[in-house]
Amino acid sequence: MTCYLSLGSNMGDRALYLVRAIGLLAADERLQLCRVSPVYETAPVGYTEQGPFLNLVLSLDTELVPEELLAIVQQVETSLGRVRTFRNAPRTMDIDLLLCGEETRQTPALTLPHPRMLERQFVLVPLARIAPDLQPDGMTAVAELADPASPEVRLVGTLREALGSAT
Repeated sequence: MTCYLSLGSNMGDRALYLVRAIGLLAADERLQLCRVSPVYETAPVGYTEQGPFLNLVLSLDTELVPEELLAIVQQVETSLGRVRTFRNAPRTMDIDLLLCGEETRQTPALTLPHPRMLERQFVLVPLARIAPDLQPDGMTAVAELADPASPEVRLVGTLREALGSAT
């Protein structure tokens, strides 16, 4: 099953947190990393009294059920110092499951597809870079939903470029 994850960081060395998260996910033999989008800088959503985020989207293949994948990504977040204080608080690492194949969930722990992904250009723009023909709403391709000229997102470049700009 192909899954799409959104990763974001707005504390400390944001690019390094993204690299570390990808490394931890790639090191899990149950996950096969497929594609990684460029990195984008975005303004915070919800609680705006915090610094900007670096965001990207990646795809991976797995035979795990979504709840097992969720447990892995939450462990990655925790290992990278994420502390859940309040909704939309600043964070070293935030990983959201966007889509897991055709799976749907509506539980207190997990909603699939991600309920707000179609409202967020910081998800749609990087997702369109790795899966432009994907139809998360079952009708419209991501490339049609994404607005790369949106003032909400600013292309930083590759992870290597993001790391270089942090120094």
